[in-house]
Amino acid sequence: MKIVLPGGTGQVGTVLRRALTAAGHRVVVLSRRPAGRDEIAWDGRTLGPWAEEIDGSDVVVNLAGRSVSCRYTPANLEAMMSSRVESTRIVGEAISASARPPRLWLQMSTATVYAHRFDAANDEATGPIGGSEPDVPDYWGYSVDIATAWEGEQEKARTPHTRKVALRSAMVMSPDRGGVFDVLLRLARLGLGGPVAGGAQYVSWIHDRDFVRAVQFLVARDDLSGPVNLAAPAPLPQRAFMRALRSAWGVRVGLPATRWMAELGAFALRSDTELLLKSRRVVPGRLLDAGFAFDHPQWPQAAADLVSRVRNR
Repeated sequence: MKIVLPGGTGQVGTVLRRALTAAGHRVVVLSRRPAGRDEIAWDGRTLGPWAEEIDGSDVVVNLAGRSVSCRYTPANLEAMMSSRVESTRIVGEAISASARPPRLWLQMSTATVYAHRFDAANDEATGPIGGSEPDVPDYWGYSVDIATAWEGEQEKARTPHTRKVALRSAMVMSPDRGGVFDVLLRLARLGLGGPVAGGAQYVSWIHDRDFVRAVQFLVARDDLSGPVNLAAPAPLPQRAFMRALRSAWGVRVGLPATRWMAELGAFALRSDTELLLKSRRVVPGRLLDAGFAFDHPQWPQAAADLVSRVRNR
């Protein structure tokens, strides 16, 4: 198959590109800064010669969007919104204009779309969309607005010959340098991987190889469309999540952090505390109902595998 990855140079794109290429597919990456073979220039906003790569392709997986690993300033939040909405709109226009449109459009979304909650898990059928929870920072609602606008842009695109799936992905854990697992493992190795603000908030995650397998599953199944949660079936509280990660590496102590300490740490890392404090209790209802079987459903075993791969990197 020919698979086109708009925005495919980030962590998730690297994971997908590596696996899909190894499986024998031709993978073309659309990038603002193309640097290698099968990387094509685009700006993520306007049609151009890059659209010829989509015409005649089999699958498009749109991953474009400004990284969420930043301070959530008004300017950065606006960049997150515009980069996601504009790139989704223009991918839809390219598909619509294709003489031979792809049969499937997988659009990256996020598990952050669901409400901050502790009491029950969020699946696609019953999980409430966030944005109106009490006692959370107002700007958390903007992250939900970004997610709903992102998905809404794909939904309204006129692509009658192309099946559309929104990937409500949890954090993709891979051993690659610079990814979220790399950051969390570094904190654990420094003895800083303890509970944050009590650690009761849930962490949703997915092992990188299960992420790839889920994408391949969705490509093969022509009966699934709309939002699909890409998350392991066993989210767990942050304190238990970090305890398992410390155990996998062999670190005995993880210093706890209060909310204000988390604010200082996030500032130093040029990130935001929403990534640490929002409770994302997300489960893959539609994948499980469709018969998908996770190779890494439990975090302790997944963390052990990832740590082993880091040691052998």
